[in-house]
Amino acid sequence: MNNATPDHPTSQPSLLQRIPLAFGVFFSVLSNAAVAARVDRLKRDEAPAAPAAPVAPVAAAPAPAPLRVATPDAALQLLALLQRDARLIDFTEENLASYADADIGAAARIVHEGCRKVLREHFTIAPVRTEAEGSRVIIDAGFDAGAIRLTGNVVGSAPFKGNLSHRGWRVTDVRLPKLASGHDATVLAQAEVEL
Repeated sequence: MNNATPDHPTSQPSLLQRIPLAFGVFFSVLSNAAVAARVDRLKRDEAPAAPAAPVAPVAAAPAPAPLRVATPDAALQLLALLQRDARLIDFTEENLASYADADIGAAARIVHEGCRKVLREHFTIAPVRTEAEGSRVIIDAGFDAGAIRLTGNVVGSAPFKGNLSHRGWRVTDVRLPKLASGHDATVLAQAEVEL
């Protein structure tokens, strides 16, 4: 896909291009007052102010990695597996208003067991942080903002000290079945006709 700079002045970045851009701008605004001032001027549609004094050259940031085009096939395949083994779509599409809480709880247990089976069969999932939840942790400068989200009163700069409220999850291995050529991944569950 394209890098963050549009090819034509009138082109608009896609949603998938804007998401990492938004995160990058967010953290740049938090950590750099000059960037925050430029973003503020941009929001007010002002022309950039000329710098008062020459600025020392800053090492160029590495070029962002090109964005991959995500196809929906893997997501659709996962939904189909969750439907097949956990009846997840049936459960979420059902109107539960007329059911007793005990019936919903029993159904939720079956859905939970099926979802867990699918996740364990097709993914290896590990915690992002190995410490126990509730333990005191230190987040050093240069941490991976894609793997660690700071919450609460986030001020200042790293190192940050806080309590681990959730260890996070990351997939370390994916074992989705290969799709047959011509398979329609949009069919999550076949319609069933009893004869």
